[in-house]
Amino acid sequence: MKTDTFNQVEIIENVDDGIYYLEHGWPSDLIRWHAHAPYELHLMVSTHGKVFVGDHIGRYQPGQLILVGPHVPHNWVTNKDEPSPVDVRDMVIVFSHKSMDHMLQGFSEIQELMSMLELSQSGLEFVDFDMSQAIDLFGKVRDASGMDRLLAFMQLLSKLKAWPHKRTLSTAKLTSPLTSSAANKINDVVQYIADHYQENLSLGKMSTMINMSESAFSRHFAKSTGNKFVEFVNRVRIGRACIQLAETNDQISAICFDVGFNNITNFNRHFVKLKGKTPGEYRRIIQTNLGKDKAIVKPTIAMP
Repeated sequence: MKTDTFNQVEIIENVDDGIYYLEHGWPSDLIRWHAHAPYELHLMVSTHGKVFVGDHIGRYQPGQLILVGPHVPHNWVTNKDEPSPVDVRDMVIVFSHKSMDHMLQGFSEIQELMSMLELSQSGLEFVDFDMSQAIDLFGKVRDASGMDRLLAFMQLLSKLKAWPHKRTLSTAKLTSPLTSSAANKINDVVQYIADHYQENLSLGKMSTMINMSESAFSRHFAKSTGNKFVEFVNRVRIGRACIQLAETNDQISAICFDVGFNNITNFNRHFVKLKGKTPGEYRRIIQTNLGKDKAIVKPTIAMP
């Protein structure tokens, strides 16, 4: 059951009550950097690429399951070399905080879920959640209506609450939504950075590209992403370096220049700042852990 593009946009922007199910194929105009008031539970079904949640930048693959809280900017950017078109890239459930508040007023048991929803303000990933089970649970929400949809949705949330391996993604809680016009412009810049991170990217160049003054662009960019422009570019570059460190045997100095840094000292300094270890240490740990960098970048969290 697919929902057309117009209704998907309309639903996400105007959810007040209720539980909505959406699907996105790829390519799609809906795949963009954006933020909105409802919660979004996002399951990647196919393709590989980069995930942006708040100030977190990482990789995604089929099976990734993330709960994004209200007004947290997010996007999943599919690798350009993926076969296309894809009928279903992701399955999405959208619901409002108002809906949860209404249920809490009637059922005290809903309180058990509130700590999980609070963590979603930083983006909350359910690490290694069984993909086939997730697809089945999402499918039950998709195929149900009325009270049956509510019951299927609550079963899904209960399973997620009980899942022991969770991690928050963004280091900052972003709760200040931009206007639609400004958000679209920042989305264009984020997409450009993701595609051109190896190039010389400057605040002036990007502000000119979207016809903003440097001061306005800097303010809107920080509000949307939780990072200053230069910090965000460095995060993208370090994120790409992490992938190369994990997946290749290239020299660290070669990776440094390949991802857009001009000197190894600057690269090492930013890498340690963001990852808490040198590139060499990061690579050794990755190799020891069979390439599962998600287990070491941030610890999983025990839910109360």
